[in-house]
Amino acid sequence: MSSAAAGNRRVSRKAGRFSESVIREMTRVAAAHGAINLAQGFPDFAAPAELKQAAVRAIEADVNQYAVTWGSPRLRAAIGEFQRTRRGVVIDPDQQVTVCCGATEAMISAMLGILDPGDEFLVPEPFYENYGPDGVLCGALPRFVPLGPGFRLDLEAMRAALSPRTRAVILNTPHNPTGRVFDRAEVAGLCALVREHDLLLFTDEIYEEILFTGAHRTPLLEEGMAERTVVVSGASKTFSVTGWRVGWVISPPALTGGVRKVHDFLTVGAPAPLQEAVAEALLWPDAYFDGLRRDYLARRDALLGTLRANGFGCETPDGAYYVMCDVSGFLRPGEDDVAFALRLVREAGVASVPGSSFYFEPARGRSLIRFCYAKKQETLAEAARRLAAWAGGPDRC
Repeated sequence: MSSAAAGNRRVSRKAGRFSESVIREMTRVAAAHGAINLAQGFPDFAAPAELKQAAVRAIEADVNQYAVTWGSPRLRAAIGEFQRTRRGVVIDPDQQVTVCCGATEAMISAMLGILDPGDEFLVPEPFYENYGPDGVLCGALPRFVPLGPGFRLDLEAMRAALSPRTRAVILNTPHNPTGRVFDRAEVAGLCALVREHDLLLFTDEIYEEILFTGAHRTPLLEEGMAERTVVVSGASKTFSVTGWRVGWVISPPALTGGVRKVHDFLTVGAPAPLQEAVAEALLWPDAYFDGLRRDYLARRDALLGTLRANGFGCETPDGAYYVMCDVSGFLRPGEDDVAFALRLVREAGVASVPGSSFYFEPARGRSLIRFCYAKKQETLAEAARRLAAWAGGPDRC
């Protein structure tokens, strides 16, 4: 067998440039050790009964074949109404909305459909781990810009990271992994920078209804931003259906064609009956969304109390359902965040995500881990019991 033939049996250079998801790997580690999974961001409680019933009705009504590739008309109309009533934004669902298989596919479809190889885009750091591989897959180059103290946007650092090839910025708010909700001044300053340099803004707003500081304000509302903002969101977090994979892109009309073409050839379309169910849920009254926030606030406070009582240093999250913790006081000599997270699984029976997975330079997250509180109160109570027993033991450090 020739060496040339053997050399053809390899993965692509693109796939070789990033690893598998650390977050999803920690779920597998948790399962192998019987640990409580506070790593991956999915609820362990039931989705709303009304939503499940709506999906059953759609299935029984034989809404089981392909929907329109870029989303059923009913769902796209519901997304438009949701934007009008809850965000204060008027969009054209026929010209601006592309329904995808979750926000993950929505982001890569948007980036593939809009960015070119060689383009650069800025990403505040720490960042959700998908953004780096998204850049690799579309041939664009991410420039990671560390957040400032308190995980605030550092606009001067972002300005310094600009180059003639910079084409876009990615903003995720409410923010994964820190739980920050970037305030009005931060977002306005970023939008001014985007306008000044004629950039695009990709906003990941998947946690838009899980926040504790008032209503989410999309950058679409900022002056001059409607024609340069691409919004990514979905049903997974708001309706506790991460496995349904129904997400969407809201793009300026001039960019929608690119997003839709890529989406069409990636996945053809999101699950048809589930689209119909989500269309109903988006029009639910305020009471549902208010209850969602109350429930998550209680979970947040329960986990924060546990972590602080047991020596974990953490900021109070404004939104999403994650807590970033400083664990430098627990690290053994030579131990990093990955080794510590694995030790916490083995010794305490609680899984987290190593902080380095949210940084381009792993050393920047060496003393951090992330916990998820999208769990039943009894799950959080059992995690509290385990962490207290571990923290009180003689060999925790």
